[in-house]
Amino acid sequence: MTTLTHLSVTGMTCGHCVSAVTSELKGVPGVQDVTVELHAGQTSSVRVVSDQPLAEAALRAAIDEAGYDVAELAVQEDALAAEMTEQAPARQAARTPLPMAGSGTSPAGGDQQGAEATAPEGGHGGCACGCGGQGRQGLGIGLPIVPLR
Repeated sequence: MTTLTHLSVTGMTCGHCVSAVTSELKGVPGVQDVTVELHAGQTSSVRVVSDQPLAEAALRAAIDEAGYDVAELAVQEDALAAEMTEQAPARQAARTPLPMAGSGTSPAGGDQQGAEATAPEGGHGGCACGCGGQGRQGLGIGLPIVPLR
């Protein structure tokens, strides 16, 4: 189970501030990853990823040690499932049916000779990857490898 802890931190103004907060939080037992969205002179957003919920006191102490204040703290347990559920409607809406080979219209039992299945304009399945219908592998680009957390 992945847990996300969102912290609102005040007083951060630069990359050094981000580095100090990140370093202190990564020293808290159980922290897997830290992401900081700096809003110089305002309240910055800090996201901490862990397997289990972390002790609020330990997170607040780490931020204090770095020299900043926690304005707000929110914990989201089972965050991966919640995030996927939240994104599901947008992903479903973005799906485009791919053309089927041999899906040309011909009478039942008729001759399929000369029938072509054509991809929509812009390549296979109407995607915008720029491959011209060859797929990224056909361009020698390869697919990116995205680590799962």
